[in-house]
Amino acid sequence: MAREYCSITHGDTTIKFEVRRSDRRTKTVEVAVTPTGVRVYAPRAAPVAELERFVQAKAPWILGHLADLEQACRPGLREGQIMPYLGQAVPLTYENGDLPGPVVDFDGARFTVTVPPGQGDDSRLLNVAHSFVAWYNARAWERIPATVAAWWPLLGRGPKSRVLIRDQKSRWASCARDGTLRFNWRVIMLEPRLIDYVVVHELAHLHVKGHPPEFWNRVAGALPDLDERRRGLKAAASHLPLWSL
Repeated sequence: MAREYCSITHGDTTIKFEVRRSDRRTKTVEVAVTPTGVRVYAPRAAPVAELERFVQAKAPWILGHLADLEQACRPGLREGQIMPYLGQAVPLTYENGDLPGPVVDFDGARFTVTVPPGQGDDSRLLNVAHSFVAWYNARAWERIPATVAAWWPLLGRGPKSRVLIRDQKSRWASCARDGTLRFNWRVIMLEPRLIDYVVVHELAHLHVKGHPPEFWNRVAGALPDLDERRRGLKAAASHLPLWSL
């Protein structure tokens, strides 16, 4: 998918956006606000002027989402903050305990972080963030390889792929030439149907490199509601605190 970069001015604000073009099955132009910036998905032949007009028309919506994203991604892990897990919006609470460091516990409805007493705010927040990353990583290692195994009979190819969980800063997952599948630990924040989509997407790359129609046909064969799941993933990327931990 080719990429290019453009910008428009809305009032006193400049909105920079990345254009990702492809031979799309539909002729529509779509915009997504993500933690890494504004993206416009467009057919390959769409003129730049048309895309600029599209972004200009969407500017109030884009700026609103950027403001929401900035707030959501602001470091803090404060009492009552919402933390995402498997598509749930889970509130965070604290309690003190005689422990060497923070411990994260999830009871199905709430995160409780037990922290040592007397720790300064800055130090506590940093340690809690590290503890959450470790907790999310552990859950990702539990769920994602099992999800790959569940889809393997339908989409696997050759020897079973090695599955790795990594801290990828700008993508959900990747498929290496040797078949190794790498997943961002942040995938565990997504609702299960979107985790399935990420896994199916990468397994399809074992058969087809890139994103030609053959690739999307293979994904759609496994997930008939492909377009709905793709929209869901874009929406999730626009509001989850994906890269702030």
